[in-house]
This record gives sequence, structure tokens and C-alpha cells, in this order.
Amino acid sequence: MKLIVLQELLKEGLKITSRISIKSLSFPILNNLFLCAEKNFISLKGTDLETGITWWSLAKVERGGKIVIPAQLFSNLVSFLPNKKVTLETKDFLLDISCENYKTQVKGFNPDDFPIIPQVPREEKILVGSQDFCQSLSQVVGVASPSTTRPEISGVYFSFGKNSIKMVATDSFRLGEKTLSLKKPSELRQEYSLILPQKAAREVINIFEEDRGELQVFLAPNQILFESIMSETQHPKIQLVSRLIEGEYPNYQEIIPKKHETKIIFQRNEFLNQIKTASLFSGKINEIKLKVNPKTGKVEILSQSPDLGEYQSFFTAQIKGQPVEISFNHRFLADGLSNIKSSEVIFELNGEGGPGVLKPSEDPTYLYIVMPIKAS
Repeated sequence: MKLIVLQELLKEGLKITSRISIKSLSFPILNNLFLCAEKNFISLKGTDLETGITWWSLAKVERGGKIVIPAQLFSNLVSFLPNKKVTLETKDFLLDISCENYKTQVKGFNPDDFPIIPQVPREEKILVGSQDFCQSLSQVVGVASPSTTRPEISGVYFSFGKNSIKMVATDSFRLGEKTLSLKKPSELRQEYSLILPQKAAREVINIFEEDRGELQVFLAPNQILFESIMSETQHPKIQLVSRLIEGEYPNYQEIIPKKHETKIIFQRNEFLNQIKTASLFSGKINEIKLKVNPKTGKVEILSQSPDLGEYQSFFTAQIKGQPVEISFNHRFLADGLSNIKSSEVIFELNGEGGPGVLKPSEDPTYLYIVMPIKAS
């Protein structure tokens, strides 16, 4: 193999693919990347056996070939090179790297030992704006929680329809739901639902959130493929393939309240700042108490710690319905508010023991449910 590629392109590809390589004592090949030169392209592949990422770029390929190279070493080395043309050449399982005054040789490995990243059938396809998709996913991905007893809540649930994509995540104490409308009806032959591992969902956001083009999503029974395309060649630029979590997702719609006893409309930033301040005195279980008074139009926030002291503040709001005193985990409240981008927020409450629902005042596509801390 011999090829010439710009350092900035190679650096970009290594940043994308090396993040998925893992330090594995039992399977050390996963510490590496698969480097391939073919036709007019260079490609890099990385995998952790659950997720696989492939990146391509145009390059001047003088001789095709492939090699497996240490991900961290190669990535660090390329980052120190000047932004000039880099020549990569293999001799057996050695990779010669030269760039201006730099010349290095890295010991590689047999490419036949690298795990195969599976191919996903391309029959069931959906197109969506890359930035819209990633922004929507970012509103729910942090809610999921790793669980060995209930693996289905360890990921993000997707429901792909003709005109929309619904994304849901829960950790059994809270739940986020986002509905993304499609600009064009999908060409799916049927509705699909699946559970994407949280780690893979985070990688989708990290990799594709800056892409201003379309994201192609290919659906299969046990896997999913996300793909961006080079505009100049219509060749794939980045592919992310992930296994799916098996099992049935909880019937989460049952816990979405159909009505409420108290409705509060307030300014997001003021409430969020007061929650963060109250959290300094919230104790070991992260508890803060809200006292909602419709007559005065005030919401009091209280927290206390036996070791640190007490905190009390209030803010004014539009309040309709019943007065209520209710306690929440401050971190869960802050996470929900942080995922809402509008300045005005609606908070619907259902007594001291019922779930609270946070949602943007002018955006019906997102809601965040949080369970209260019940008084002992």
C-alpha cells in the first residue's frame, strides 16, 4: 500500500474512528484501527464489537492495500504532524509515515485478524436532516441508564413512521420523549421500532451533529446503519453501524399523565438557577422541595442539609389549579430544564405523589416526565 493524503483529513478521520476503539485485554485487536487504501480513497475503521465506525476520504492512491495499526499511537502521531501532505506506505506489517521533515515507522498487525464490521441491508431507508436528528436525540439520550436487570432501558427507543421519528429514553425515575417531523415522507414499507444502545446514540450525536446535510438511516431487524455522503462524489463519508438491544421497551405511554391538578408557567433560566443554588444544600438524596401557591402566584424552593444548613428562595409564575408541596431530585429537574431550549416552560403537577411533566410552552414535540421523591 502507498498513498498520499492531507494531514488535516487524516486527523479528522482518526478523531472520528479512534474514539470507538477500546482498551481490551481479552481482545487487544480492538485497540487498533483498520487502514485501507482502495481506488481513490483512504478508509479507517474502528469497532468495539457493538458499534463500528468507518470513515472515507479522497486520497492519491499509488498502490492499494490494508493494515491494522494502534489507534492511540497513530492518532497522537498524526496530530503532531504539520498540515501538509502525508505519505503512508506499508512493508509487510510495518507502516512508514512521512510528512515534510518527519519520518516514522509504526508496527502494525495482520488485517485478517480485525473484526468484520457487518453490512446492513439497504432496503429500509429513511432520510432526515443530520443536525435536526442529532439535536432531537440529544434531548433524550442522557435520560437512559445502564441496567443489567432491565437492558431495554439502557438505550434510546425509536419509533420510525411515515412522517415522524419518535425518540424516548427512561431510567424508570424520569422519561424524555421527542417527536421529530420529517420534511419528506419516508419510504419505509412498514413502521419500525427499535432500541439503540446509549453509547451508540452518543456517538451518532458526536459524529454527525455538525453535518449540515442529510443523514441516511438504514433499518434491519438486529442492526442500524447511519450514513453521511460526500457531496462531491456521492460516496459514503462516514458510516456508523450498531447492534440493537433486544427485548420489549416498556409501555411508557401509560405513565404520561392525561390531566393535571396544577399548572405552572415560568421563565426557564430563573427556575434553573434557583434549582442549582438549592442543590448546594440538598443532602445525600438530592432532594429539594417546591411549595406552589396559586393565590400568591409564587413557587418556593427549599432544601436543607444537616451538615451545611438550609436554603430558601421563591419565584413568581402563572399558576392555575391546586396548591401543592412536592419534592424532586434536583439533578433530574435540572436535566429536564437543560434539554428545553425555549425561555418559557410549563410544569404540570399531579399532587405530591404523581409525576411532574416539563415541556416547552410553544413546542408540543418534547416532554420530560419526572417522578417526585415521596415523603417517608
